Amino acid sequence: MTIDGAEVAATSGATFESLDPFAGVAWAMVPDGSAEDVDKAVKAARKAFRFGPWSAMTSSQRAALLRRLGDIVARDAEELARLESTDNGKLYREMLGQWRYIPEWFYYFAGMADKLQGDTIPSDRPNFFIYTRREPIGVVAAITPWNSPALLLVFKLAAGLAAGCTFVIKPSEHTPVSTLELMKRIKEAGFPDGVVNVVTGQGAVGAALVGHPMVDKIAFTGATDTGKAIAAVAARNLTRVSLELGGKSPNIVFADADLETAANGAVAGIFAATGQTCMAGSRLLVQEGVRDALVAKLVERASTIKLGNPMDPETEMGPVANAPQLQKVLDCIEKAKAEGAKCLYGGMIDPELGGNFVQPTIFDRVNNSMFIAREEVFGPVLSVITFRDEEEAIEIANDTKFGLAAAVWTQNIHRGHRVAHRLRAGTVWINAYRVVSCAAPFGGFGESGLGRENGMDGIREFTETKSVFVELSGETRDPFKMG
Repeated sequence: MTIDGAEVAATSGATFESLDPFAGVAWAMVPDGSAEDVDKAVKAARKAFRFGPWSAMTSSQRAALLRRLGDIVARDAEELARLESTDNGKLYREMLGQWRYIPEWFYYFAGMADKLQGDTIPSDRPNFFIYTRREPIGVVAAITPWNSPALLLVFKLAAGLAAGCTFVIKPSEHTPVSTLELMKRIKEAGFPDGVVNVVTGQGAVGAALVGHPMVDKIAFTGATDTGKAIAAVAARNLTRVSLELGGKSPNIVFADADLETAANGAVAGIFAATGQTCMAGSRLLVQEGVRDALVAKLVERASTIKLGNPMDPETEMGPVANAPQLQKVLDCIEKAKAEGAKCLYGGMIDPELGGNFVQPTIFDRVNNSMFIAREEVFGPVLSVITFRDEEEAIEIANDTKFGLAAAVWTQNIHRGHRVAHRLRAGTVWINAYRVVSCAAPFGGFGESGLGRENGMDGIREFTETKSVFVELSGETRDPFKMG
């Protein structure tokens, strides 16, 4: 782990194994931290924030460190992608794409660091000048998931460091390796000791970090139920939170859409990353007139998806990342069958590969009240729902407790914008799916979370606004009539 600039073992000496989900064997041994380790890390981050060289740095100096870190990550992208793919089972080429894009977050927020300016406020009192400052919120606990551990960490880290915050990171116990490797690059880039700390471990580490009174903000990506629990604990200390949680995103295909393009978008939306993405387009809403044609294309495409070794450039879908998630996916498939959904393809562990490999699965005859249409599966399972017209499509799409993402497929530009404006989702794509940008805010409505990451909205999540009143007259005033 990294605490106050030093690579350390857990205080107890305990370790745990990280498993390669493709090979099904342990491939890394990781420190199993404790509340004591968390306390050391938080205190190191607090010291760096308030008293260390980080606290004295200008925004331009922070920006220079972020740019240097971006260069180092770009240099090592292939190695980092290989490590992350081994740890979480996602395709090497997808992880490589992420790692090659991650430097853009550091460059973008380096450019933002010296633009966190306040405002001058027109005063209603002639003897006062009023202005505001944007100041860093303090120590941030970043808790990250196993599906895209580095990218979803960088959503938080780049913005928070640009704002002047310090960090204690708790990566998922299923995929800690890439975060530990990133820490070596942070050290190489020259960030002062204590600015970024990592404590690995299981449930006790997360609980200690969330409840620590010296943590000023919690930035979490993960399951909705876990996010709710974190928010409840954070409320005891009035700790700020940003939560990027689950989704049940509608992928809406109208009859006038280019069906070939829409089919590709549907496949990318649910089967890429083995469906293990919060923005997965797991509900495919298809207009009646093109339903049969589109579903036929999807079944044909699903039957040709190549499952296999994530390191093989020919592989199109890798394994489910861990055993608990595999069981959840299989349970959801059985519930869908029990409720009367028709499985058109897949629906089981792949008979040839076995292990953690679930076949790409397509369910038809789904209505929006079924479990499979309402709960996040986080696996390669697509539910096809038919709609009659635009009004019904919007009604079905918005009939969910989630609101992370959505897509509209149509060649009618008026409809595309009209529907996008009415969808209750934090991100809407028109004739595209699964596109993110460091410059575009990302987050959800409803149970998909609180706050936004990326863009100007994202960096503001790591600041507090301070109002400053300056008395201009210089006169001695009656203490009972100040102002």
